[in-house]
Amino acid sequence: MPYRNMNIAELARHIGMDAREVKRLAEKGVLPGQMVGGEWRFNRAQMLDWLQRELHSLRPEQIRNLERAMSDVEDEALFGRLLGPEAVNMNLPARSRTSVLHELVALAEHTGMLYDKPALVRALEEREALGSTALAGGYAFPHPRRPMPYATAEPLACLARVPGGIPFGAPDGGLTYVFVLVCSHDERQHLQTLARLALLFGSALPQQLRDMDDALEVVALVIATERELLSKRR
Repeated sequence: MPYRNMNIAELARHIGMDAREVKRLAEKGVLPGQMVGGEWRFNRAQMLDWLQRELHSLRPEQIRNLERAMSDVEDEALFGRLLGPEAVNMNLPARSRTSVLHELVALAEHTGMLYDKPALVRALEEREALGSTALAGGYAFPHPRRPMPYATAEPLACLARVPGGIPFGAPDGGLTYVFVLVCSHDERQHLQTLARLALLFGSALPQQLRDMDDALEVVALVIATERELLSKRR
């Protein structure tokens, strides 16, 4: 979909937020909008950047609404098809932010679904240059700034652990141990996956992953945690 401008009502529908809340946030200068002809207008590309950057600051209810707004299927399970054991490495040999990104891309290449390794590395580095994808709690979700349908055969996720942790720019100043690389093919899927990850990692999952080594068990735990999350909504 082209990155056109949206008004308050269109943006509210797009991200699953009440129109009054959109207006309030715009007036406070929180949302990247501008007044045009007496009406608020929001650039779609700027909103995509804002959502990726500020996802951690949204309330759980807002994240759930965003996730649902991005999905064509109510309460769709994602990680059964995005994450396989070949995309898991619980002993990632990385000691810096740059080496983590390169090792994650190497892990993506190991799945056999990566077409353009250099492009994905560049996209991840460019996204991190805008602000770290690390969150408080010891985990990070490295991802390209924009969907990359040409870079992979299918949308994919890779999960890795650096056992000793590394500084990755987390807002709490702590080390980051668990990394989930996300590479999507379209904007809706991109935001839905990031929102789902934010909800999943708001549980005991990050700490559990830090104590695990077996890739099959890791995938099973992520899928089980997602199923539990979805079952609570029904």
